[in-house]
Amino acid sequence: MAAKTPESSAKPKVLGRGSYAEALRIGEILRKETVGGALLVFAAVVALIWANSPAADSYFALRDFTVGYEPWHLELSLGAWAADGLLAVFFFLVGLELKREFVAGDLRSPRKAMVPVAAAVGGVVVPALIYAAINWGSPETLHGWAIPTATDIAFAVAVLAVIGSHLPSALRIFLLTLAVVDDLIAIAIIAFVYTEEIHTTALLLALIPIVLYAFLVQKFRAFFGKHRIAMWVILLPIGLVAWALVHASGIHATIAGVVLGFTVPVRRSQASGGPGAGPGLAEIFEHRVRPVSAGIAVPVFAFFSAGVAIGGVDGFVSALGDSVAIGIIAGLVLGKPIGIVGTTWLMSKLTRAELDRSFKWVDLLGISVLAGIGFTVSLLVAELSFGLGTPANDHAKVAILAASLLAALLASVVLRTRNRHYRRIEAEEQVDADHDGIPDVYQKNGSE
Repeated sequence: MAAKTPESSAKPKVLGRGSYAEALRIGEILRKETVGGALLVFAAVVALIWANSPAADSYFALRDFTVGYEPWHLELSLGAWAADGLLAVFFFLVGLELKREFVAGDLRSPRKAMVPVAAAVGGVVVPALIYAAINWGSPETLHGWAIPTATDIAFAVAVLAVIGSHLPSALRIFLLTLAVVDDLIAIAIIAFVYTEEIHTTALLLALIPIVLYAFLVQKFRAFFGKHRIAMWVILLPIGLVAWALVHASGIHATIAGVVLGFTVPVRRSQASGGPGAGPGLAEIFEHRVRPVSAGIAVPVFAFFSAGVAIGGVDGFVSALGDSVAIGIIAGLVLGKPIGIVGTTWLMSKLTRAELDRSFKWVDLLGISVLAGIGFTVSLLVAELSFGLGTPANDHAKVAILAASLLAALLASVVLRTRNRHYRRIEAEEQVDADHDGIPDVYQKNGSE
């Protein structure tokens, strides 16, 4: 019988530091999300102020202004264009990141992935159960059970930037893993729960541009890696056709972005030097598209989705008294940490996974509370659950904003108390990196 290797015999780690290359890559992603998170918060604040100002009618008139071609089922309001169209760019990045994590990231190892993935699932299930328990007697409001299940990574990272937290790589990887798995589950929920009717012809036709897109990025990966303009001139029109057909099929159009992201190759071909020669096409596309998503798509969506007429203090109190709002706030602020910490503790008992000696359970609690910021996807699911402009959706928006703010404040309190400890770990990681001398292939500008 073959002897066990150190890798195979080692116990799985809870909040393990992961590989140096993965820490570098995720650190770079989170730095970009910091800017996107700041723009996201700014857009939401502007929308809230405008929607509750004397000029509120102009905001809602702008949001509800329709444009598009009706015969193609594309005569949509600007708010719907933002939710169905611009947010597809965000979900394209989600598709790229999901594939990257499970093909070439640390999550390709089941031993490393099982604890954070299980924790993320717990962080989805428990908030949904709490919301369902609170709204069990009302079938209309029960339909929003998925609203408090998602984590907004951009908003969360913006909070980290504001509080100046020197979050170590292990905690950053864990936070991103939670958000990635949340997004995967949210994608499944949107595709299967919020699809009422499927038009088979349009769905089958959508396979044509999707297959063509996949063929081009797989066959000519070197060409699209070297020529930035080719992505926008050749692939973008094909992607738009795929998006329009998926939209016409009845499935939420953001799913088209995810599917197209899944088709992009993660690893470099052997002809281009293999994985060690630099980033693959998925990572190159991520570098190109993330500024568009973080700087335009998500903030514009937040602008059109976060605007709600609160109606002063009385209206705010009334909204928070609704079972929809109570379920969302309880799910995000309480359900997230209970689900994540509870599942992680249970996994540590079942698998004998060990908490890294650099951390304590309070560190996991801080990250779990931070994961209760469920802004972007929660707003989208609220619209899908209740419809834009309905009282239930307005109450859900108020609750999402209130819960995200409360989660941010509570996480700030917990994580700031540990900042001195995080600085020491950060210094140790830098010493280890310098000692190992591992090249930072993820910072190269190499092409496919």
